[in-house]
Amino acid sequence: MEFIKEEIEDMRDPEPSRIKHEDTEEQIDQLEVTEQRQKLNDVKKHCDFKSQGTKAKKLHSCSQCGKSFQNKAKLNRHMRIHTGEKPYPCTQCGKSFSRASHLSVHLLCHSGEKPFNCDQCGKSFSRASHLSVHLLHHSGEKPFKCDQCGKDFISSSNLNRHLIVHSDEKPHVCSLCGKSFSQLKYFKQHQKIHTGVRDHVCLCGKSFTRAGELKRHQRIHTGEKPYSCTQCGKSFSRASHLSVHLLRHSGKKAFNCDQCGRYFILSSDLKEHMRVHSDEKPYVCCDCGKSFTRADNLKQHQRIHTGEKPYSCTQCGKSFNQASGLSVHLLRHSGEKTFKCDQCGKDFISSSYLQLHLIVHSDEKPYVCSLCGKSFSRLDCLKLHQKTHTGVRDHVCCDCGKSFTRADNLKQHQRIHTGEKPYKCSYCDKSFTQSGNLKSHERLHTGEKP
Repeated sequence: MEFIKEEIEDMRDPEPSRIKHEDTEEQIDQLEVTEQRQKLNDVKKHCDFKSQGTKAKKLHSCSQCGKSFQNKAKLNRHMRIHTGEKPYPCTQCGKSFSRASHLSVHLLCHSGEKPFNCDQCGKSFSRASHLSVHLLHHSGEKPFKCDQCGKDFISSSNLNRHLIVHSDEKPHVCSLCGKSFSQLKYFKQHQKIHTGVRDHVCLCGKSFTRAGELKRHQRIHTGEKPYSCTQCGKSFSRASHLSVHLLRHSGKKAFNCDQCGRYFILSSDLKEHMRVHSDEKPYVCCDCGKSFTRADNLKQHQRIHTGEKPYSCTQCGKSFNQASGLSVHLLRHSGEKTFKCDQCGKDFISSSYLQLHLIVHSDEKPYVCSLCGKSFSRLDCLKLHQKTHTGVRDHVCCDCGKSFTRADNLKQHQRIHTGEKPYKCSYCDKSFTQSGNLKSHERLHTGEKP
């Protein structure tokens, strides 16, 4: 019995420390296996992920143009180009956008926020990219060159747009008139001609089809001229005007008229000049039928019909339909007469007035009336004279209906109704409606008896 008891005790105590050690080694082995398995699973998952990514790139392709995208969201955003969908509307003006980021930038137009400032002229911009392009105007740097014609550009986007000119590719075709365009934005602008939409409106009521046209127009009211010449300091409202001005400093006139030998700075100037020889006048006024050789001449002429006078004098408020008219008027305030006749010593405000005066000394009267034979030194004087034969009085007073042959006669007459007396005596407080009356009055002070 004792033997059996001992044996049972021996079986009950089989070196516990050794068993524990063996169990620990088994556990370590098991952990190592688990870790290895985990690593293999991670590698497999990574490979599967890469494989899925590769498949995704292949799967997310545009059915219309074949372009591929990394994920479905980017493909969906791209598809809006084809569908025209614009799911992000502006709550203030109703304009819609295909991307939320584009809407965010647009909202800055309403808030007026322009956080990006030019440290050279103080002009501010709503986008950093616009500021970067603007800074190149100050430096004059144009780092992007067309390899086909050598023309330089400020930005790569401007160069890319220009390159389409050389390719002759015009994929955007108007369904109404068949005209084709190289860029989508030009196509959309063109469509507004058919629809009559002018959604860019100035505070003065004038509307435009393009935001850029509105911005340029508003500079008439603000007087802003952000483009300055580094050589003489003269400022311009448009970059194109500055570019032309810089050519005048260079003195380079590369374009020559083969009929009269005259040279021009721009090819467009030469082209317009050639119409003088051909008598071509392609720009026709839709109100009166009068035609012009240049588009800007037509634009100035149309202000006669519309009554638009965008150039205002800051000193007296008088308005003019041409910038040149305002420039001459400002000289009246300053009293400056820099152009002198070398034959009689008379002073004039502008060179054009001096040139007209010089005809008096030459006795040249090339403009002859075909009805009575009377001759005139100036064409406008002949035209006014011809109205005496035709009886045309096309300048009518809107207050009393009285008509006149000349615009200046009507203007003088209207002062009866308005009470305006713009000619003030420099010796007393008396004022007059006509300059002739003022001159006669001032002789009372000076004692002059001419």
